[in-house]
Amino acid sequence: MSTMRTLAVVVALATAVPTAAEPPLGLPPVPIPADNPQTEAKVALGDRLFHDKRFSADGKVACSTCHDREKAFTDHKPVSQGFRNLRGTRNAPTVVNAAYMKTLFWDGREPDLEGQARQPFINPVEGGLPDHEPMLDVIRKDPDYVKAFKAVFGVEPGEITIDHVVKAIAAFERTILSGNSPFDRWRYGGEEEALTEAQKRGFEVFVGKGRCVSCHVIEQTQALFTDNKFHNIGVGFKKIRGREFEVAREFIRAKRRGADVDKTVLTKPEASELGRFAVTEDITQVGAFKTPTLRNVAVTFPYMHDGSLESLEDVVDFYNNGGRLREDDPVSPFLSGGIRPLDLSDQEKKDLVAFLEALTSPEYDRIAENR
Repeated sequence: MSTMRTLAVVVALATAVPTAAEPPLGLPPVPIPADNPQTEAKVALGDRLFHDKRFSADGKVACSTCHDREKAFTDHKPVSQGFRNLRGTRNAPTVVNAAYMKTLFWDGREPDLEGQARQPFINPVEGGLPDHEPMLDVIRKDPDYVKAFKAVFGVEPGEITIDHVVKAIAAFERTILSGNSPFDRWRYGGEEEALTEAQKRGFEVFVGKGRCVSCHVIEQTQALFTDNKFHNIGVGFKKIRGREFEVAREFIRAKRRGADVDKTVLTKPEASELGRFAVTEDITQVGAFKTPTLRNVAVTFPYMHDGSLESLEDVVDFYNNGGRLREDDPVSPFLSGGIRPLDLSDQEKKDLVAFLEALTSPEYDRIAENR
């Protein structure tokens, strides 16, 4: 859709009644914050903002650069690449079904999509802007944006703020939903033939011997495949092995001096490995990262917060070895209690991977086929 047509739709639909689309099979209703109701016009505006590369220091990076629709709203890179090709320290999680996340970012440092959306523009390895004023200046001088913000928020150009921008982006992101996978059609739709026999066996491993369901939750009428909690599963700790307390102390000292958490964890590899600790300062959460959803996991590679595991087979081996790639690797002293060797057979591991592949929604089948 052209820019002019998109913005025409925005203006025409500005008075739409706040709504949330019916969720796909397997998903619950989308939670919508009272202070940011959905309208089709707001979603259309957020869509354009999400894809606008002018909101970066070199004019080449948009939200969609790291969250590409054609890649299931990821970038398929171990860690994301921002303006001037600078690299961060963390893998870009998919935006698909982010509407259900209780916290955002791998360490949960933002409580909602609105808070998350304002950070990348001004991160030194993502958008690279010194503050939000340059992007607001672009918006206030763009006639189409001026009309759209007036229609959606009732504001004049000089009144447009970053709060308006992130509300529109968040509204768009809350429409990026994906369910109706073979698993959903089998589990919630009653289609017995939706899964292969191997996938059905893999489901039994998932909820049984593999204990995957402990964190990747499945409920009676829906499945988000996350507990929205934080766990140290052993990934990345080698980078600060034996120096965890030293790195933690230095991070706290920098934080007390005014260091920005968002910028620090994306520019300093050692600080990045502190995980949830960077937010809570709870020493028991060193190396703990948020449980990601497993929906479309076969097409949102590579895996883990640092993108260090390339395939689902690698992930299954990692868990089977109790949070290690090899059985003789050292174990993190902060490892969560539920992470221990699983003793899965080769066939059980294959079946588990087959089940994980059954979580791919139809709109992303092409990515799986072309991998």
